Amino acid sequence: MIGLQTDLPPIADWLAGLGVPYADVVGQAITFVLVFVIVYLAGRLTVIPLVNRLLRRRSVDAHAKRPLQKLAKGSIVFVAVAVAFGLAGFGSFLQSLATVAAAATLAIGFAMQEVIKNFVAGIFIYTDRPFRIGDWIEWDGHAGIVEDISLRVTRVKTFDNELLTVPNSQLTDGVIKNPVAKEQLRLTFVFGIDYDDDVDEATEIIIEEAERNEEVLADPAPSVRLVELADSYVGLQSRIWIEQPRRTDFIKTRSDYVQAVKKRFDAAGIDIPYPQRDVSGGLELSNVEGVAEPMD
Repeated sequence: MIGLQTDLPPIADWLAGLGVPYADVVGQAITFVLVFVIVYLAGRLTVIPLVNRLLRRRSVDAHAKRPLQKLAKGSIVFVAVAVAFGLAGFGSFLQSLATVAAAATLAIGFAMQEVIKNFVAGIFIYTDRPFRIGDWIEWDGHAGIVEDISLRVTRVKTFDNELLTVPNSQLTDGVIKNPVAKEQLRLTFVFGIDYDDDVDEATEIIIEEAERNEEVLADPAPSVRLVELADSYVGLQSRIWIEQPRRTDFIKTRSDYVQAVKKRFDAAGIDIPYPQRDVSGGLELSNVEGVAEPMD
């Protein structure tokens, strides 16, 4: 399209016949505007609906549609400008512009390595879908709810209502934990009981309270494992499952469940021992002067 060029656009010939000053320049400008508008409108009326149908057919998520639609619109503008330049007779100008653009692209590429890296990472996020808008994610000691995903950054609202703007490369270079990616989530909690307490009785209480909680699934069934023989307690790990997990559900369900087990333990006389810490060692004195001798 860029190589398409005429010696003199038809509009310029017509203007020259009317005796218009600078007919060549005016004709090229008018040709450029007309061709740009025609190609741009044609692209918006044909390409954009086609892209939208393709996105719907492939069931692309809402957060991924916006940047793809923007990319399609930008491509239409680029094609319209290229065709308009060619038909307006600006071929030599386009060649010079291409040379300058190539040099500028090289310089900008070195200066914007991080931006390009984040852009590529954003594309991987759209294709791999490690998380979506509304998901609760954890990474590098941070956690929050995904509010927006763009091709450069991802915006995450923390549980303290703070907004984190995270470069996409940070979310693709490391490990991301997405607890709500599946329909079910397993919760674990270790109850510590005294060595003198009945393990079977404590296990029965933990299972019963799990079965009484409406938010805990019956399938997979709750289970308890003896996982630790610590210095001051015996550790019983409870494993329960919840459905359609969200962080608010996760915290509330676990809190209610642990509180119910604690009350049953208290009623049954099952102790949850305090941690015991033994301190050992000696005391050494140095640079002590003027020590009084014992009196007779």
